[in-house]
Parts: sequence; structure tokens; C-alpha cells
Amino acid sequence: MRTRVKICGLTRVEDALAAAAAGADAIGLVFYAKSPRAVDIPLARALVEALPPFVTTVGLFVDAPPGLVTDVLAAVPLDLLQFHGDEGPEACASFGRPWLKALRVRPGLDLIREAQRYSGAKALLLDAYRPGVPGGTGETFDWALIPPTLRPHIVLAGGLTPHNVADAIGRLQPYAVDVSGGVEAAKGIKDHAKIHAFMHGVRDGDRSR
Repeated sequence: MRTRVKICGLTRVEDALAAAAAGADAIGLVFYAKSPRAVDIPLARALVEALPPFVTTVGLFVDAPPGLVTDVLAAVPLDLLQFHGDEGPEACASFGRPWLKALRVRPGLDLIREAQRYSGAKALLLDAYRPGVPGGTGETFDWALIPPTLRPHIVLAGGLTPHNVADAIGRLQPYAVDVSGGVEAAKGIKDHAKIHAFMHGVRDGDRSR
């Protein structure tokens, strides 16, 4: 099985095209004003319109007012929603679109219970925990905290880079990996060479599955 790849936090058309050309399965657009990778609706629409076919577009929200999500969906043809805050399963499902739920992994978090709670999600995205920061920390977490039964169904995030993604895939065999800061030259500005190196690392990891 091939590991799917999402490249998140895109803010430039040329970076979205580079991600697609390198073989990314999905791109992530951040609709969270406090993020240095945030996009507004016109920019998000331009990014999506520039993409070739068969690249999944994901909108990331953090405890967003429902009206914001609705406004984005009315203007931007997103395929999938990703919720990074304290949204409950009913809120995540209320927009009639497939969705992911991000969880920040730390000791004491019962991932089996959370998987049951968010059973309507297409997958759980597992990220690093830092108090007060909903994601994009560039930090890894203790992968041993992920129950083996969940590993084939998760999207693994948190501090992935071209240097460690092969090891992550070999050890955990996740459904997908998600990268943002690990392929950047600066926050929101992707490094195209790092994107290609990351994809090479994914392929190396797949050969060890």
C-alpha cells in the first residue's frame, strides 16, 4: 500500500503546483487567522483553481464560527474539511462534507476512545501537543503513544521532514502523512527541493512497509 501525502499550509500558487507536480495527493489551506500560513477566500480560490485534476483540497479550521466555514464552502470548492480545535463530532459533521479530526497527542489521551467518539471522520490526524497551539508546531511526538490498531487508519503529522518521514512510515505504516513546516523555506513559503526530498522519503518508507 502506498502512503498518501498531504502538504499543508500553502499560500502561493507556485507552491501548490510544485506539490502537485511532486505527487502530493492533497493540499491543505489554513482558514485560521492567527496562523502565519492563513489564507483568505480569494487566495484559497486561486490556489484551488490552479491545481490539476485528482488533487484533494482540504480546508483547515480551528473552532471556527459555522458561518465562516459556510462562507468558505460557498466560494472555494473544498473536498475535505479538517478540524483542529475543540469541535465535537456533531459540529464536524454538520457541513455535509467529509472531514478529518486532528488530535494533539500527549500522555493520557485515550486515542481508542477518541477514535470511537469521532467515528464519522474519514481519519484522525495526529499532531504534536503544545499548550495553546492548535498545530503547526514543527515538533514530533512520541509515536509509541499510537495504538497499533489505529496506525493503518491515521494521518500522521507533527514535525515530519524529508529526514524522518521514511522512518515514520516504516515504523507506523500510517494511511497518510501530513507536512507543513518540514518543507518550508519560511512560514507559508514552501521549498520546492524539500517537497521533492520529502516525497522521495515517503517512497523510501513505502519500500520498507
